[in-house]
Parts: sequence; structure tokens; C-alpha cells
Amino acid sequence: MSDLIRNTTWDDLRVGAWAALDRVCTPQDLLLFAHVSGNLNPLVVPSDGEPKDPTVVAPSMWVGSIISSVLGNVLPGPGTLYRMQTLRFSRRVAIGERLMVMVTCVAKGDCPKAVFETLVVDAEGATVCEGLAEVDAPTVPVAMPARELPHFHLDHKDHFARLLAAAKARPAMPTAVVCPDDRNALGGALLARDEGLIEPVLIGDLEAIRRAAAERGTDLAGIRLVAAEDHRDAARRAVAMAAAGEVAAIMKGNLHSDELLAEVVRKDAGLRGTRRLSHVFVMSVPSLDHPLFISDAALNIAPDLVTKVDIVQNAIDLAIACGVERPRVGVLAAVETVNVNMPSTLDAAALSKMAERGQIRGGLVDGPLAMDNAVDLEAARTKGIASLVAGRADVLVVPNLEAGNMLAKELTFVARADAAGLVVGARVPIILTSRADNDRARVASCALAQLHDAWRRSGTSLFAAAPLLAAAE
Repeated sequence: MSDLIRNTTWDDLRVGAWAALDRVCTPQDLLLFAHVSGNLNPLVVPSDGEPKDPTVVAPSMWVGSIISSVLGNVLPGPGTLYRMQTLRFSRRVAIGERLMVMVTCVAKGDCPKAVFETLVVDAEGATVCEGLAEVDAPTVPVAMPARELPHFHLDHKDHFARLLAAAKARPAMPTAVVCPDDRNALGGALLARDEGLIEPVLIGDLEAIRRAAAERGTDLAGIRLVAAEDHRDAARRAVAMAAAGEVAAIMKGNLHSDELLAEVVRKDAGLRGTRRLSHVFVMSVPSLDHPLFISDAALNIAPDLVTKVDIVQNAIDLAIACGVERPRVGVLAAVETVNVNMPSTLDAAALSKMAERGQIRGGLVDGPLAMDNAVDLEAARTKGIASLVAGRADVLVVPNLEAGNMLAKELTFVARADAAGLVVGARVPIILTSRADNDRARVASCALAQLHDAWRRSGTSLFAAAPLLAAAE
């Protein structure tokens, strides 16, 4: 930042001098204050699911603390140190309120002592807080660049909470769980059952499944068990049950994805739809104010243009099912311009034009876009990209599996995002969890299956007020 902050020394300070700053109370302010102070009183700390809860008020000491921003930055400015502060609070401050903080010099003592009247008022001019501050004013002139503090990304943005709440409103979904014969696979299925999301049917080696249950101290009473000879047989039985309508979803357990999907895509299995299967990650990223959909990072290794059409449409459908009314789809490449030497940019441009012509429905598609200008408005503006998608993408379509896998894992392990995922394009949703997934990811993936199933069956998102046109499978 180029602006300079200058102070007023004790010698130059005059009684009657005043300064003011305004400040809006945000959920982030209160969460950071809770971290610093250790005050976890629920009346002053926004909850994970409702960061703008109107019943939450700012801690009075947070209101008092913002007075120091005027004393330290403006008057007297850099070099000022507190001696004492009195505070009297007249009313509470709600999240979103704009406050004006004013300080007025009312007395000077022996150098460097100075006394300031302090006042915080709301947008209507009503007093929120008032008092007196006694400080040591600076004695040496200072002119310094305004400092830009490091950015904080708080983990409270739980984009899965809304999805889970909607999914739990539906009856539990009968779900074939294939080879849940280790602690993680079985634990995820049972947790989703306890959350009311699925009604599991456990298929596989029954002795191994019971052994995994014993390790967890879990009782399998009341849960249907189906014996299978091996992984392939378990996958085949799950697919047959789904084709017969006995279950509405399939959940991967302790087997390789290709073992399960090989049975799903068999022509005689009855689960193939009119599109290619693709995988969609749904990421809850702390730095974003909406869930981020990424496809395909797990299934199609090097998709051609025809496959990418299905990948885009599948991702749009899932985003709509999750309450995104008209998903903005950014088709990623290394650059945001078409380059004949980079096939991914040609595919991206073709997908964008196909969406304009109605060959891809339900979303806004634009590409090629680089990662920065797909998700960051300032980056898009800097590069002069005029687009309804650039900087606002809900869905990111990657050029190949390697790029998608790296992107999803970077967001998970570097940006501390939570990830859920679903395979779509078949006649039932397929919950394709990873051994590295935690319990929350497994439960959120089951919620995605519920939401997609509801949309596919009715053509209506559980979040929508009016029916949405569902693409025929």
C-alpha cells in the first residue's frame, strides 16, 4: 500500500483535536476475537451453520478494542501506547452494524501523557460505548506505509451443513455398501445410517464385516447382510440390486474403484445411462463463500471432447441438485486464451459454444479460463476478461484426471478444504469414497447421493421453489 500513516507528536497535539474511523461488525471479527480472547460464550460467537445469526451480539470488549485503531493509526497515531481506558456500554452491537469510532483530545499532562474522550456510535448516531483513554503520545515524528496484515481464512464456512440438512429431510436411502470389511469403510456407512441418510445393505465377506464391526464395538443387529465370494461378486450383487430397484444407491467400501465401476458399466447390468459416468468432487473451501464443484478428478483419465460434454452436464446436474440455480462452469486450462498448440483450450472454447447453442443445458459455461481468473474476480478484471463466469465459477471442469486430482488434493491438504464426492451418469448415484476420507466426507458424500437422487426422480431440487428441468438419463 502506498498511503503513509503520520503521527501527531505530544508537542504538536492540541486539546480539541479529534479523529474518527468507521467499522462494520462481521462474523469473522467475532470468531477471531473468540480465538484471541478465549471467550466462547454462545451469545457472542457465531455458530458454524449460522455465521449471521441475528441473536449473536458482539462482545463488549471487542467494541472497546476498536477504539485502539483510531488512537494507534490516526490520532496520535504510530508510537502511541495505552496507559488506561475506561468504558461504559449503552447498547449491544449486532453482526453487520456499521460503527463510527471517535477520539477527542481533552487534556495533556506531563510529556508524553494525553487524555482522550472516546466514543463509539451506531449508524443513527446513538451511543454504543463511551469513556476516557489515557495514553503516552509519541514524541518522535513517524511517517510509515500503511501496513497490510496477512489474510486469515477461517474454517467456519461449512458449506456441507446446508446440504446435510436438506438430505436428512428425506427418508433414509436404501444403499448397497460393497465390501465394508475394514474400520473406515464400515464406519462411514454406519455413521451415515446414524445420521438418517442411508439404510445400508452390507455386501461382502460376512466374517470380515463382522470382524470390522467387532473392532469398532458396533452391533450389526437390524442391518441386512448379503454374502459374496469376493470383491467382484460383491460388486455384481450390488449392481443387480440397484438394477432391480432394491437399493437406490451404491457405496464403495474396501475395494478398488475400478472393481466396482467395471460391474456398473457392463452393458447387461442395467445401470448405464445415456452419458459417460463421471466423478464430481464437492469442496467446502474456507476462502470461498459457496461450495466448489470439480470434475473429473477420479474417473476419466484423458477425456475427449465428447466425454467432456457429459462431464460438464453431469456436474451441472449435481450442482443444481445441491441448490445452485444456474451453475457457472469454468472450463480450466493453463491460459485463458485459445491456443492451437494446447488442445485443452480448444475443447474449452468448444464446450462454451456448445452451451450457448443449447447442447449443454442448465448452466453458464465459459472457457478456457485459468484457475486464478476462474475463481477470483480481481484476477479476471486484471486480465480484462468480460464473462458471467470468470471470477465466479461454481463448477471447475479440469482438462484431465491428473490436473483434477492434484487440484482437489491441494485444496484438501493445503487449503484445508473438506471434500465429498459422487459418481453420476448412471441410473443410481455411486458414492465413491476414498480410504483417506474422514467421517465427515463420507457422510457428506451420502448427502450428495440423496440430493442427486431427489433431483433425478422428480426434476426438482430440494432447495428450489419451482421444478427444474432434469436431463433425461
